[in-house]
Amino acid sequence: MKTPMKFRIVALTSMVMLIVVASSCEFIKNLFEDDDNGQQDEQVVDIDGNVYSTVIIGDQEWFAENLRTTKYKSGNVIPSGYSDNEWSNLSTGAYAIYSHSQIDGLSSDLDVLEAYGGLYNWYAVETGKLCPDGWRVPTDADWTSLIDYAGGESIAGGKLKSTRTDPDAHPRWAYYPNTNANDEYGFSALPGGLYRSSDGGFDDVGIYGGWWSATERDASYAWGRYIRYSSASVNRGSGRKEIGFSVRCVRDAK
Repeated sequence: MKTPMKFRIVALTSMVMLIVVASSCEFIKNLFEDDDNGQQDEQVVDIDGNVYSTVIIGDQEWFAENLRTTKYKSGNVIPSGYSDNEWSNLSTGAYAIYSHSQIDGLSSDLDVLEAYGGLYNWYAVETGKLCPDGWRVPTDADWTSLIDYAGGESIAGGKLKSTRTDPDAHPRWAYYPNTNANDEYGFSALPGGLYRSSDGGFDDVGIYGGWWSATERDASYAWGRYIRYSSASVNRGSGRKEIGFSVRCVRDAK
């Protein structure tokens, strides 16, 4: 029986070549895995060394996790640690971490950052330096394309929401029912809290997920999207630029 062409290797180098071929295949397998929906899943690393899974949905590739960088891609630290009053008066980029004291089962703010990501004000989004090279904070049009692909605002939330509700694990949706959640595309939307509000307070971790777009509504507001545990919809709304929302990164699919 003929040996397949790709395995015809000169005897003296056969062992070396086979090791190289096997190693290369394993590297490619680890770098690009099919998710449950048959879509490519690639890992991306930010400036802090955080690793993110990604998912291709239509003609877009999205982070499948909330951003959790503490630095801009330039390497500059994103300011944090502001009091409520200081946060409410910011007009420059900053991020906040939902307090672990308000979340059962997490023992530090860094645990919260790892599980749910950071809450970034729009001034940080505006810099264009939050996402790794080649990636961007989605525009309002990017969000609309995703939601249209997922069937429209009234049902897309269910298709984009993570199904995680285990009360002993984070991240998770904390309340039942997690309406129509099936995570059909692997987007895995999780509730990092609706926001850090413009007056500095934190609201609704486990209940809402809220995400910025890079698109202004006007001088004081910018557009975003939010999803609630008890609804299958994705809602478009605008928030004051001082608000801290979660961030997902996107790029055009290759």
